Amino acid sequence: MSTLAEIESAADALSVPEKQELLLFLATRLQAGEQPLPPPRRFTREQVAAWVAADEAEWSKHH
Repeated sequence: MSTLAEIESAADALSVPEKQELLLFLATRLQAGEQPLPPPRRFTREQVAAWVAADEAEWSKHH
């Protein structure tokens, strides 16, 4: 495989456990790269609650 499209196609054919393994592999490679990963983002309980409420409201419109 030499193109991103070929890699994406191959990744689509993987089972869920294989996709999880691939994701961990890629995350490890990113951490080993030259640039560090950005620090984790921090959200307040209120922000998360607002996102969940908005998501549930949107979901209920369609179901």
